[in-house]
Amino acid sequence: MSALVFLVNSAIGIFKLILIVWVITSWLVAFNVINTRNQFVASLMEFLYRVTEPALRPIRRIVPDLGGIDISPLILLLLVQAIQIFFNDSIVPLLYGY
Repeated sequence: MSALVFLVNSAIGIFKLILIVWVITSWLVAFNVINTRNQFVASLMEFLYRVTEPALRPIRRIVPDLGGIDISPLILLLLVQAIQIFFNDSIVPLLYGY
């Protein structure tokens, strides 16, 4: 059972890390620090977009447009953190019989 808990917590942690990397690279592209014409940067941005966009799209439909500020990654990060806390505090004790 501990392997399942470790796997779920690791997957959530990796997704949070990917989301943070997506935000930072999008800022770097927006401020012309890195260039998307670079093949590595373009591949990285495409990967990060494909991983994060399915979770961000529903939030972007609900949250109003705030001009140039996109707060949907912050909302998603808070939701993912809340899911992880719920899992660790509610589901894990049920699995271990506490």
